[in-house]
Amino acid sequence: MIIDPAQPWGVAIDYAGRATVTDGGHSIDIRIHDTTMGGPLEVDPMTGEYPQVYVTAQLGRAGTAGSSLRGSGLVILNAQGGLPVVPNQEAVRDAVAAALADFETRRTAYAALCAAWAPPTPDPTPQPTPEPTPEPTPEPTPEQPTPEPTKPEAAPVQ
Repeated sequence: MIIDPAQPWGVAIDYAGRATVTDGGHSIDIRIHDTTMGGPLEVDPMTGEYPQVYVTAQLGRAGTAGSSLRGSGLVILNAQGGLPVVPNQEAVRDAVAAALADFETRRTAYAALCAAWAPPTPDPTPQPTPEPTPEPTPEPTPEQPTPEPTKPEAAPVQ
């Protein structure tokens, strides 16, 4: 990630502390916020310090069949000496690097899971042996009429 030295946080952020950068071929969403919920920045009466500032980076990629992978990174900046947190250009870069590393870790784990759950390759189906060709059946010969007796038989006796 290339840090813009003209920007206090190293990237141009909007009024809500959001930015988008491109790194490693990924579009990464960045958010810089504290725990004040948008109220005035005041010293915490319990700790005597200003609130922490969170720098988060997140990226996601959609895959086939509704799958998606995400990577996220977080850098927490603590206030010290009763002074509020000042912008830190390295915090954004570190959060982006953590998000990319998390994404790569998840991608590797997902690939290993897919390989473990892949159905086994089926055994090749044997080719069926062809049935032998039947011998042709001879055509039936027409029956010959029985010859007429040449000598008449005697009539039966009654």
